[in-house]
Amino acid sequence: MPDANDPGLLTPAEISLLIDRYEITMAASYHRLGRNEPAVFEHFVRKLPPHRDWLVVCGLGPTLRLISEMRFGPAELGYLGTLGCNDDFLGYLEGFRFSGDIDAMPEGTIAFPDEPFVRVTAPLIDAQLLETLLLNQINFQTMIATKAARVVLAADGKGDSVIDFSPRRDHGVDAAMKVARASAVAGFGGTSNMAAAMRYGLLPVGTMAHSYVLSFESEEEAFEAFMRENPENALLLVDTYDTLEGVRRAIEASRRTEIPLTGIRIDSGDLAGLAHAARGLLDDAGFKEAVIVASGDLEEHRIAEMCRAGTPIDLWGVGTELGTSRDSPVVNGVYKLVAELRGGAWRGVAKRSEGKVTLPGAKQVFRRLVEGTMVEDVVGTAEEEIDGEPLLIPAMREGEIVHAETLDQMRERAKRSLGSLPVALRSPGEKPRYPVRHSEALTEAARALTPG
Repeated sequence: MPDANDPGLLTPAEISLLIDRYEITMAASYHRLGRNEPAVFEHFVRKLPPHRDWLVVCGLGPTLRLISEMRFGPAELGYLGTLGCNDDFLGYLEGFRFSGDIDAMPEGTIAFPDEPFVRVTAPLIDAQLLETLLLNQINFQTMIATKAARVVLAADGKGDSVIDFSPRRDHGVDAAMKVARASAVAGFGGTSNMAAAMRYGLLPVGTMAHSYVLSFESEEEAFEAFMRENPENALLLVDTYDTLEGVRRAIEASRRTEIPLTGIRIDSGDLAGLAHAARGLLDDAGFKEAVIVASGDLEEHRIAEMCRAGTPIDLWGVGTELGTSRDSPVVNGVYKLVAELRGGAWRGVAKRSEGKVTLPGAKQVFRRLVEGTMVEDVVGTAEEEIDGEPLLIPAMREGEIVHAETLDQMRERAKRSLGSLPVALRSPGEKPRYPVRHSEALTEAARALTPG
C-alpha cells in the first residue's frame, strides 16, 4: 500500500541530530535550570517570498511521522557527550519521546503571512528540539507545493496535464522524493521519478531521451524500434534533429509498424510554433488522437501564455523550474515561542525587534468564504470562536498522530483551496493583497505586552 507520509532517509536516531547546535545548547541549559514547563511554539512566515501571493502548506504528514519516531540512540548520545552534554541531560534525551500536541493546517491549505501553519504545545525542551526538523521539512515542501500550484493554475487548472520532470535537477535524493510528493498534493498528474511513483502510488510518466535516438543509425530506425518495444506507449521525442521532420518520421514509423502513435514530445525551440505545426501534420495524417507533450525549461508564465493563446499542447513536463522553484527558492518560515505556562497560568510572549515582531499567545486562523470564494482571514487567539472555518486542526495528541490522510485527500483539498482563491489571485499580473486581520482579543493581547 503506497504511503504518502514516508519516514525519509535518516533513521529515527539520526533524525534526532537533524538539529542546530544552539537548540541542544538551549535545551541543556533549560534542563540544568529545571525549566521544562509547557510551552507553545508556532511556525509561520513573516512575509511572502518574492513573486508569491499565497502559499500552499505541505509536508505535515512526513513531519509528523519523523517526530513520532524521533529517538536519541547510543551513537547520538555518545556524540553529544563529546560536546560537553552532562550525564543528567543525556539521560533525559535517552528517554525522549515526543509527548506533546501539534495543531496544524492540513496539507493543501492556502496560507498567508503571520498565520501559523503549525502550533506545537509541549514541554519547553521537547518543543525546542523540533525546530530544525519541522522547518526543514515544511518550508521546503511548502515552497514546492506553491510553485506546483502556480503551474497547475497556469495550465487552466488541469493538474492532470502537468508532469513532474524534476528529479535530475533536484537538490538531492530526499528533495527529489518530496518534490514528487508536494507536486502531487498540488495537483500534478504524474512524475518521471520511479521511486516516488512506487512509494506514493503516483502515475509514472516517461517517453525516451535524445540518447535513444542518437544510438541508432537513423531517426527512422530509432522510432520504429521504440514503437515495437513500447506498443502501448508509442510516444516519440521528435526534436533530436529537425522537429517537424521528426513529426513526419514519427507518422511514417507508425504506418510502417502499424502501431498507433500515442503522441510526440517537443523539448526545444519555439514550442508554441512547433506545436501548431506538429498538430497540423498529425491531424492531416489522421492522427487526431495523438497527444503533444512539451518540455524544456517550462514554468507557469510560459505555460499560461501558451494556454491563453490556444497552443495545442496536451501535456506539460516541468523540471528545473519546479524542483528548484528557481524564481523564488525559499520559504522563510520561522518557529517562535509564543506562550509558556508559569505558575499555573499561560503567559504570552512576543518579540519586539524591528522587522521581526511576533504576536503573543497560541493562535487560530479563521477563514471566511462567500459563495465559495475566500474573502477574509482572521488570526485570533486559540480560545476564540470567530465566524469562519478554523484552519488549524489537531494533528498529534500526547505524541500520537491523530491526523493522517491519503494523497487523494490532500489533492482534493488543494484543488478546493485553489478554486476558492479570488480570481485576481489566480492569474498573472498585479494583484491585490488578500485581507488578513487580527481579532480584537489578539490585538489587545499584543498591546498589553507593549511597554508604556
